Amino acid sequence: MFIEVSNLKKSYASGAMTHEVLKGIGMKLAKGEIGVILGPSGSGKSTLMNIIGGVDRGDSGEVRVGGVEINRLNDDQLTEYRREDIGFVFQFYNLVPNLTVGENIEVVANISKAPLDVDEVLAAVEMRDKKRRFPRELSGGEQQRVSIARAIVKNPQILLCDEPTGALDYQTSRSILQLLERVNREYGTTILMITHNEAIAAMANRVFKLRSGEITEEAVNQVIIPAERIEW
Repeated sequence: MFIEVSNLKKSYASGAMTHEVLKGIGMKLAKGEIGVILGPSGSGKSTLMNIIGGVDRGDSGEVRVGGVEINRLNDDQLTEYRREDIGFVFQFYNLVPNLTVGENIEVVANISKAPLDVDEVLAAVEMRDKKRRFPRELSGGEQQRVSIARAIVKNPQILLCDEPTGALDYQTSRSILQLLERVNREYGTTILMITHNEAIAAMANRVFKLRSGEITEEAVNQVIIPAERIEW
């Protein structure tokens, strides 16, 4: 397996209280697969994704990515891991407002060791004709496409998506999910997505249901439904 999480625990202190967010999580995802983590707010989804992405560290347990135990990396190694191996896509895009579409992507390409061609990536997300536009001139769906292009231009091993359709309408959401399918298919990128929308689970290879810091159910989809056919 490419991503292997074993007995992962994480707590946060608040004054005299300690809140246990992850309570011994275990999960696996093969290289090139799409995984979906389902769960309500406060279930620990974002904490789990942040640890896999090297933004946070677990208190105990193991997180192996490509055989590397990332919980044991030092700060410099963790920075390198985030920069080269992980692409992030967020609900609210996080584009730099005073940079054009092309510049938003070039900033990431310029700090990567083996980036993809910027124009190729823009074409892949159907935004090449908007290269010189600013984020304020784009729709929400177009901004999310740019966000995905920015994440994949570094040619990451893993694309981590935190509620990527949460701020979008139904039709735009489906087009973004289709785009993620295309990225997975054409670039072989392993995708892990967190969402509260259970319908999205149908397009994944593996589905993990999280509640109160524990995985309550794990399923492997024998039949995968294309994003264009998903309804909710």
